[in-house]
Parts: sequence; C-alpha cells; structure tokens
Amino acid sequence: MTSLDFHKQCLLAYCLVLFIQLLSPPSCPAFASATSTTEAEALLKWKATFQNHTRPQNLTSWAYLPAHTKAAPCFWTGISCNAVGSVSVINLTNFGIQGTLHEFSFLSFPNLQYLDLSYNNLFDVIPAQISSLSKLIYLDLFNNWLSGSIPTSLGDLTKITFLYLNRNNLSGTIPKEIGKLKSLVDLELSHNQLNGSIPTSLGQLTNLTTLYLHSNNLSGTIPKEIGKLKSLVDLELSHNQLNGSIPTSLGQLTNLTTLYLRSNNLSGTIPKEIGNLKKLATLELPSNQLIGYLPQNICCSGQLQYFSVFNNHLTGPIPKSLKTCKSLVRVRLEGNQFTGNISKDFGVYPNLDFIDMSHNKFYGEISQKWGQCSKLETLLIAGNNLTGNIPPEIVNAGKIHKLDLSSNHLVGAIPNGFGRMTSLQRLMLNGNQLSGCIPSKFGLLVDLEYLDLSSNKINGSIPSTFGNFLKLFHLNLSNNQFSQGIPLKLEKLVQLNELDLSHNSLEGSIPAEINNMESLQTLNLSHNNLSGFIPSSFEGMHGLSYVDVSYNEFEGPLPNNKAFRQALPEALQGNKGLCGNVEGLQSCTIGPGKDHKWVLGITFSLIAAILLLSTFFTIKFVVQRKKKRPQKVEKNLHEEILFSVLNFDGKSMYEEIIRATENFDSTYCIGSGGQGSVYKANLSSDNIVAVKKLHQLWDGEKNLETAFLNEIRALTEIRHRNIVKLYGFCSHHRHSFLVYEFVERGSLAAILSKDEEAKEVGWRKRVNIVNGVAHALAYMHHDCLPPIVHRDISTKNILLDSKYEASVSDFGTAKFLNPDSTNWTTVAGTYGYVAPELAYTMEVNEKCDVYSFGVVAMETIMGRHPGDFFSSLLSVPSSSTSSSTSTLPPHQMSVVDVLDQRILPPTHQEAREVLSLMKIAFSCLNPSPHSRPIMKRVTQLLSTQKLHLSKPICMITCGELLALDPLTA
Repeated sequence: MTSLDFHKQCLLAYCLVLFIQLLSPPSCPAFASATSTTEAEALLKWKATFQNHTRPQNLTSWAYLPAHTKAAPCFWTGISCNAVGSVSVINLTNFGIQGTLHEFSFLSFPNLQYLDLSYNNLFDVIPAQISSLSKLIYLDLFNNWLSGSIPTSLGDLTKITFLYLNRNNLSGTIPKEIGKLKSLVDLELSHNQLNGSIPTSLGQLTNLTTLYLHSNNLSGTIPKEIGKLKSLVDLELSHNQLNGSIPTSLGQLTNLTTLYLRSNNLSGTIPKEIGNLKKLATLELPSNQLIGYLPQNICCSGQLQYFSVFNNHLTGPIPKSLKTCKSLVRVRLEGNQFTGNISKDFGVYPNLDFIDMSHNKFYGEISQKWGQCSKLETLLIAGNNLTGNIPPEIVNAGKIHKLDLSSNHLVGAIPNGFGRMTSLQRLMLNGNQLSGCIPSKFGLLVDLEYLDLSSNKINGSIPSTFGNFLKLFHLNLSNNQFSQGIPLKLEKLVQLNELDLSHNSLEGSIPAEINNMESLQTLNLSHNNLSGFIPSSFEGMHGLSYVDVSYNEFEGPLPNNKAFRQALPEALQGNKGLCGNVEGLQSCTIGPGKDHKWVLGITFSLIAAILLLSTFFTIKFVVQRKKKRPQKVEKNLHEEILFSVLNFDGKSMYEEIIRATENFDSTYCIGSGGQGSVYKANLSSDNIVAVKKLHQLWDGEKNLETAFLNEIRALTEIRHRNIVKLYGFCSHHRHSFLVYEFVERGSLAAILSKDEEAKEVGWRKRVNIVNGVAHALAYMHHDCLPPIVHRDISTKNILLDSKYEASVSDFGTAKFLNPDSTNWTTVAGTYGYVAPELAYTMEVNEKCDVYSFGVVAMETIMGRHPGDFFSSLLSVPSSSTSSSTSTLPPHQMSVVDVLDQRILPPTHQEAREVLSLMKIAFSCLNPSPHSRPIMKRVTQLLSTQKLHLSKPICMITCGELLALDPLTA
C-alpha cells in the first residue's frame, strides 16, 4: 500500500467517525460534563508519565482549568469531542511521546472511536484493558517500540475497522481472537517479531481488503482459509519463514491486485489458479524454493505490471501470455533454469523500465524489438547461451542506464550506434566473442560509470576518447587484442578505482601522468609488451593498493609505493630488468658486471636533474632582480604574491578571485571560524571554488601564519578522494587565502543541526560518510611519509558533496610526525572532540585522531554530539537495574533510543551495519589511547565486520552492545 493510499484510508476513517458523531443521539448534559472532566483528568495523568519533554509545545494546551471545564479537553491539541462534549478522537501522531500505555485509562473514554498514536516512542506492552474501548473504529499504533504479545482482548473490539500495529517489536503469536473482528477492513501487523503460524481464523474477516503480515518470523504453511477473503486487495506475507506450497485457494481472491510472498521457504509449483486473478498487478514470489513451469495464463488479463520470481528453481519456457504482456513495467526472472529461444518471442513493452533474465538457460539471438521499448532503463540478459550479433536496433532504447549482455556467445562488432545511448551508466559486454575495433562514437557515452569489455576479441587501439568518461570508476579491457600504447588521456579519469588492461598486446611505456588518477586502487597491466621504466610518479598515488605488471618488458627500480613494495612476486615476474627490495627481484645496487644501460640511464637522469636545478635557480635569480626594479604601483599590489594554482597563472587567478567575490564582500561568505572566513567564488571558467580568506598574517600573529603554511604543506603533499582538494594559495600583504574545491552540501555539522536536511541523510549514507572519514585518516596515518595527524577532526571539518561523499578539510592544525622521536605539541582541536589524554600530556600521535573519529562516528548516527554518553555508559555496571518509570541509565537504554530519532529506525541489514559502526566507535573512544585501534584496523573492520544480530535491534541495549567481544588494534 502506498503512502497516499494509507492517508486516504486514514481520512476515510476520520470522516466515518465524524459522521457517526452526527448521528449519535444527544446525551444528558450533566453526564457529558462529568465524562469530559474524567477524560481530562485521565489525559493529564497519562501525560505526567511521559519520560521526555522534547516537544512540550505540542501539548501546552493540555492544562486543566476549573474555570473553563467545558473547554477541557475538547479544545486541546489532538483531541476532538462528539456533539455532547465526550472525547471521540485522539490523534497524537508524530508528537515525539516517550512513555507507555500503562497509565492510559482506557475505561475513561467510553465514546472513543478514533485513536492514533503512530510515529511516537511508546514502549512496553499493549495493555489488555484496551478492550474497554468498545466503540473504537480506528486504532493506529504504527511505528513505535511496543513489545510483548498482541493481547487476545483485542478480539472484543468488534466495531474496529482499521488496525495498525506494524513497525513495533511485538512478539509471540497472532491471537486467533482477531478472527472475531468481522468489521476489519485493514489489518497491518508487519515489521514485528511475531512467530508461530498464521491463524486460520483470519479467514473469517470477509470484509478485509488489506492484510500485511510481512517482515516477521511466521512459520508453517499459508492457510487455505485465506482464500475466503473475497474482498482482499493487498496480501503481503513476504520475509517470513513460511513453508509448504502456495495454496490453490489464493486463486479465489478475485479482487486481489497485489500478492507478495517473497523471501520465504515456499516449495512446490506456482498454482495455475494464480492466473485466474484478473486484477493482479503485482506478483512477487522471489527467493523461495519453487520448482516447475510458470502458469500458462500468468498474464492473460493484461493487467500484470510487476512480476518477480528470481532465485528459485523454476524451469521451462516463458509462457506466451507473459512474453506478450504489454502492461509489464518490471520483470525479474534471474537465477532460475528457464529455457527456450528468446530470439523473436519477446514483444514491444511500452511501459517496461526494468527486466532481468540473467543466469538462466535461454538461447537464440537478442531480439531487435528491445529497441522499441521506449521507457526501458535496465536490460540484463547475462549468463545465458545467446548467440549472434548485438542488434544495432537496440540503441533505439535511448533511456537505458544499465545494459548487461555478458557471459554469452555473442559475436561481431559493437554497433557504432552505441554512441547514441547517452544515458548509459553501466555497460557489461564481457565474456563473449566480440571482435573489431571500438566504435568511433563510443566516446560520447560521457555518463559511463562502469565499463567491462573483457574476455572478447576486440582489437585496434584503446581510443583516446575514453578520457571523456570522467565519471568512470571501473574499466576492464583485459583479455582482448588491443595494441599500440596506453592513451595519455586516460589520466583524466580521476574517479577510476579499478583499471585492468591485462592480457593484450599494448606497447610503449606507462604515461607518467597516470598519477592524476588519484582514486585508483587496483591496476593490472600484466601480459602485455609494455617497456621502459615504471614512472616514479606512482609514488604519489597513495590510494593504490594492488598492482600487477608481470610479463612485460619493464626495467629499472620499482616506485617507492606501498602497492609495489607489498606486491607478490608473481605480480612482478616476467620482466626484463626490474629491481628493488622486493622478494624475487635483484637489488638496484650497481656493481661490476651490472647492466651498463641501467648505469647510463641513472647518469642521464642525474645530469637532467642538475640541469633542471640550474635552470630553476637562474630563473629565480632573474625574477628576483626584476622585482628590485622601482615599479612602485605594480610592487604595491603584486610583489608579495606567491600564488600556486595548477594550470593557472597566479596573478590572473588572484584578480579573478577578487572579482568573483567583489573584494570578499560578505554576501559571498558561506562560513567563518577562528582563522578566517570562507567565500564561494564562481570563476569565469564556470568553475566554482571555495576561498578560505585568513585574517591578516603579517600583523604579528604567528599562529595564523603557522596554520596557513601547515595547510599548504599538508594538502600539497597528499591526495585522496576523501580529503578536500587544494587548488592553490595566495600569500599577500592585502589578502592571504587558500583556494579549494567547492563541496556542495557544506559541513556535516551544519546538516545534522537542521531537521529537514538531516532527514535526507539515511543510515546507508551515514555509514558511508563515516567510512569516507576513516579512509582519509587511515591514508594520512599509514600511507603518508611522514605520517600526518589532523588534530581537529570534528563534524564541522567534514564536508559533504552532492552525493553525500565525505571530505576531510581544515588542516591548519595538522602535524607531521617524526617517527624517530616523541612528538610534543600544544593542545589543538575543537572542544568535545579532543582526546582526554591531551589534558595531561602534550604528546600527540595518531590515536588522538582516532578518538576524535569515534566522536564524529557517534555524532553521525546519533544526530547530535554524544556528550558524556560514552563515559556514562562505562561508569554504570551492565547488571544494574532501573525503574521503568524513571530515566533509564545509558547501559539499559535501547540502542534505537540512542540513534537519530528524526529518521526511521534502520532495517535489519542496516541495523547490522549501524551497530557494527557503533561498536567500532566505542573502541575508538577508549580512554586509554593504547587500547584504541589504529585507523587501518578501523577501515578493515568497517569493510568486513557486520555484527550478527541474534535479536531485533529494538531489544538490544547499549550495555549489551558494549559487552560484545572487544575490538583489538
């Protein structure tokens, strides 16, 4: 059911209540006055038990004023009364209420018909006394933390029409007494921990249109009695442990439009009776143990839009009714054993946007008709037995984002018209027998992010137009017949993570400009004919973790790069003359009888270096002499400019920034701090940069000068995708500033401080943000020589781009560590993020950043600074107890109460990642710096450790999380 449908039903129920109120006969005024007084007292008594006061303004009207008893409580927020002044509606949805229902006096509301307490923080059990609400029509407790079993007394609410208990922590079985609620139209119990079987008594709810039992632990078979629910429109039983076969009685649900049975243990065949459901628009049966053929009449009515049966054991051909079903929007058949020739059978689907037929046993050729699917965005037919050419007509499906035809037996050339598929983001043609050259217009696919053409017979050169793929993060051209050299323009692929050009016939040397691929992590150039020295520019690629240059003709020393130093012998073998201090290679030391060509190369390099230095000092001398010329006007403005900007002239860039910010007018200021202010500058080249203008450096403020030089030194020596890029700097007596890449969303601190912006940052994004910060720190601590300690890691110094990727900024307090001595320094950093040991020692090391990282990680998932939460958690034994009516100590608090309450609680998979992150953050916040993990270990844990949750996240306390096996450094 969509959110719109849900609100329509709520509105319908509310209107129903008001209509009933109008028809209600008048009551005795004296009785009404006494009733409203009792109701007011009951509501105030319940309010007094709330454990939080996060939004007291919402209930400020809840006050008992004897002089206005007739106005109470009918005019209180969230309360409505019937014609005689008795409460009939309580609507407190999303009021942030934290408490229980124990003190809610159900007996005090004899006329209550509508009760909505959804989207709050109610916990503990649903009292059995709820059955006292004999006139209740609508009950909504959705999205709370209620636990315990569903009370059997709910069966006494015989007038109830809408019952929502979903997204809680309810356990136990579904009481059979619910079958007595003959008026029920909508029953939603999903996203709980309910177990046992589905009661057969539900078959008595003949007015039911919606039944949601998904995302529980229900077991047993689907009762055939469900087939009696002739009014049922939506049936959702997914994500349980149901077994047995799908009952044929489901074919009697003639009004059914949606049937979800995915992710269970259902077996047997799909009953042919399912084809009788003429109104069925969604049929989801994936991730079960189903066998046999698809029903022949699966889409005979032409209404089916969403059909999914992936990851089963289904066989046989695709029924004609499905292949010609023009209503289809999304189809998933992958991971089965379907067979048949798909050359011509599949027709034109005007609404289809996604189809996956991968990993089956289909054969034949790719149909030309796919090109007529005007809305198609994803076409996946990998891992089958397809033959023939790629039809050129396929390029007419111009909206395709993802095309996967890999692991088939396709032949011929890649159609030249592929350049027209400008929406392509992922293209996988690997594992075929494609031949010929790359089409000339292939370079027009500028939105490509993932390209795999490996294991084919493609020849010719690698087009230089591949340098246009600026969004590409994966490129695999291995196992082909490419020749000539590696095109220089590949250096423009700054987002590339993986590059595999192995098993080709490439010649020439590796371009030195390859170091511009600052995001590259994996590089495979093995089994080619490449020669010459491996460029020393690799030494600046600190993110590179794996290389394979085996079986080429390389010679000379290996670059001083971690990936080469740690390479396995087989990744370096089969070359002409590589040397270095690596297992399997000879030392680069020159001795009698060694290769004279190598000596000549070294000598030539030394001579070139000496000439270069001589030229540099000569130019410097000439420039200094020119500066001494008496050109007073020019001198006042430019004599102290020391501007360094890649590919830009310093003087013109200085003037451009002054122009773009109108001489640093306050309207362009986007932030300020102790060292200066940050401005947004839109340059004439359409580049947007951030300019950090420092306070005057040359007025005796030595600390600012040190911070300025620190930041320049740090950011010119390091390059990492999660560290903000420094484009240039200017040291001038009028303006001193640094020029950075502009990061669109600003600081993490600013986003977390604004409710609407924080709601946009879901759990996946938050985990990814913390991952990015961790990788940046690991790079600074372990891949830089000397290591760099940031010393001011805080959410205000974490910047987020448009995709919520994190970048560490503000290196004004950064310190380069001397590995051969103790490093002492004054205290630096932001209050609340500084490691506790710096209060009594001036020794700074990487563990100071680790502590600050732990605070940032906790703040990211809590949505606020953790304060003394962790120290309070450690100070109370996990075995102590506390009254449920008082504020719980930190160790007894549910983990979900610690998480940011502005977004929905994490799903089970998200919960595993979030709790793993919390556990890692706890280890980083250890008061003893020696017990904290190093950042390299943190990144390993973040990528590999996902806690196994033996119970739902809502049932896990902070103390239990803390007590799990400790993480070691």
